[in-house]
Amino acid sequence: MSNLQYLLVGGAIIVALILFMIVAKFFNLWLRARISNAPVSIVNLLAMYLRGIPNALIVDTRITAAKAGLNISTDNLEAHYLSGGEVTHVVLSLIAADKAGIPLDFKRACAIDLACKGTTKTVLEAVRTSINPKVIDCPSNDMGRGGKIDAVAKDGISLRVRARVTVRTNLDRFIGGATEETVVARVGEGIVSSIGSAPSYKSVLENPDSISKLVLTKGVDAGTAFEILSIDIADIDVGENVGAKLQAEQAETDKKIAQANAEVRRAAAVAVEQEMSARTQEMRARVVEAEAQIPMAMAEAFRNGNLGIMDFARYKNISADTDMRAKIAGTDTGTPQS
Repeated sequence: MSNLQYLLVGGAIIVALILFMIVAKFFNLWLRARISNAPVSIVNLLAMYLRGIPNALIVDTRITAAKAGLNISTDNLEAHYLSGGEVTHVVLSLIAADKAGIPLDFKRACAIDLACKGTTKTVLEAVRTSINPKVIDCPSNDMGRGGKIDAVAKDGISLRVRARVTVRTNLDRFIGGATEETVVARVGEGIVSSIGSAPSYKSVLENPDSISKLVLTKGVDAGTAFEILSIDIADIDVGENVGAKLQAEQAETDKKIAQANAEVRRAAAVAVEQEMSARTQEMRARVVEAEAQIPMAMAEAFRNGNLGIMDFARYKNISADTDMRAKIAGTDTGTPQS
């Protein structure tokens, strides 16, 4: 044999060995898929291996779907895996929806699965909730309200309510729909509005189902990923008399305002009194000043000859008589002495 023939034989042996190794590596998966009526070719298995896709996961998922009567190609499973989705959850959700008679195709299941990425929810949980409704506490335990919603009726009496909302997933609105927190917030708002419109807290205690009926008529599940089946009032307690408390606080405020106004008026009166006292002192000073002018006027009259000695004597007698009468009467006119 020539060298060329040796090279050809050697190359053929190498190729055959490589093919044998490939077949040996993927034979188990190929055979498992074949006998499970979900055939996957060796070429596809090799291509998945080269693309870094766990071919065992894809094969097992396809087998699971085939056993449930679903025909899902490996290309679809690979595409969803490369998109960052959970192929196992998608296939299990499709099986659950098919068994429950819920219309759900592969593309919608993949979209829901990708929408759940980064959250604690999965597409399988969404489908299960659509089949078996779940109960949501309102308010939720992590809202820090003591587990109840406070609302005040028109008569001023507050009521503390805890409700339980039964919902199921609406797969048609799951993508882009509001979450459980929105449902809880809307139901809480409806409860507060219902109690606030009640004429008396007694009417609410007599018919607690009126709260549920009013909240349900508001359509609080619109735009959410859930459909509300029922709203049940689990517990209701009578709180404090908020109306009386507010009236008492208002009365106390009015009292303080009245006291402040009275203090303003008192301060104004004191200011007026002090002003009048100052004016009185000013007038007295003027009187004293005027009385001080009398002796000087009399001296000037003596010098000018307008006042004689007898006139001065009569003035002194009249002044003495006036002082005597004032002392007898218990008053003192304070007649100036010359």
